[in-house]
Amino acid sequence: MKNTPFFSLLKLRQVSMLFICCLMAFACTAQVLPGAARTELYLPALQGKAVGVFANQTSVVDNMHLVDLLLSKGIKIRKIFSPEHGFRGTADDGKVINDSIDPKTGILLVSLYGAKRKPSAEDLKDVDVMVFDIQDVGARFYTYISSLQEYIEAAISSNKPLLIFDRPNPNGFYVDGPILEKKFSSFIGMQPVPIVYGMTIGEYARMLIGEKWLNEEANKQLSQKQARVTVIPCAGYTHKSKYKLPVRPSPNLPEMQSVYWYPSTCFFEGTVLSEGRGTSKAFQLFGHPSYPKTMSSFTPHSQEGAANPKLKDQVCYGWNLSGTPEQVLQQVDGKIQLKWIMEAYRLFPNKANFFLPTDHFNRLAGNSTFIEQIKAGKTESEIRKSWQPGLDQFKVIRKKYLLYEDF
Repeated sequence: MKNTPFFSLLKLRQVSMLFICCLMAFACTAQVLPGAARTELYLPALQGKAVGVFANQTSVVDNMHLVDLLLSKGIKIRKIFSPEHGFRGTADDGKVINDSIDPKTGILLVSLYGAKRKPSAEDLKDVDVMVFDIQDVGARFYTYISSLQEYIEAAISSNKPLLIFDRPNPNGFYVDGPILEKKFSSFIGMQPVPIVYGMTIGEYARMLIGEKWLNEEANKQLSQKQARVTVIPCAGYTHKSKYKLPVRPSPNLPEMQSVYWYPSTCFFEGTVLSEGRGTSKAFQLFGHPSYPKTMSSFTPHSQEGAANPKLKDQVCYGWNLSGTPEQVLQQVDGKIQLKWIMEAYRLFPNKANFFLPTDHFNRLAGNSTFIEQIKAGKTESEIRKSWQPGLDQFKVIRKKYLLYEDF
């Protein structure tokens, strides 16, 4: 009985320590810093230099745009390079963007989603250091990783030092999907990686370089140790993090639910169905006028970022996958959800016209096998089994280039 107070105090201390550890773990998770926020790691390399910055509306630090942050620190920005959707992130999917002058800063905006997709030697002639800071969403067909590759190649070819400001991957907590076959390489998928590759943009850059997946000229200079590519890492991030984006990454990924569903529902871009563009729930809604009217309904309309959405102004019937971010995360369950594309095909009344008469679906899938598996009525288990050898091989490659604790 005399020992009871001692053991009670010990137990209380253990519980208190556990509580403190939980609070510390929560604080670490909450305090995820993108590379751009870690100014002490990169400002010395930019001071006194003419800088070229690849950025868009996602390039923010505590609600301040990177360009404004650098200017406030006395950094001289010579040019701003912009990707698909433009510097302000409002242009339509696939829309050609021209060069212009940023009205706020007066800096030249060079579009890398128009007449060209990488900076020319002329563009870089008066640039001393290049910076890349774009928020990726972790899906192979999202074009920012293709822009990253082209930008790295331009930096190496022009012998310019490049700083890549890393950002957390909101879909970086799993790896899934078919590996892209080179035959289907395009700007919506350039390398033999799965649809969800589970890497930050900095880790992906390390893989491009380490696996020699860049163009021949860049790889040659890399072998001669002439390249100077540096990743400024995030702080407080791991691949177990469920990082919520502070800014929408593009016009048709308006909220986290769309970001989480995107790897699973982007397949509908390669079909006659609406993928929800022209609504406030893009990639959470999908459907077509020919489905039963008893299903969920929505009507795509012209809006910023989707001036002419598929099935514009037509009432579509189909599926509504919206919910809270937490609910969607539970549904996604760390893998691409195949049931939606399979069920949509099964219920479509005119199956011969379900897929667009282009190769777009195959470019999204990265092969011509997936479309045939759907048409043949293969089970999800059978389809996933066909992906596994490629996924196993990719995971071995991926591990070599991780900068953060894995899931």
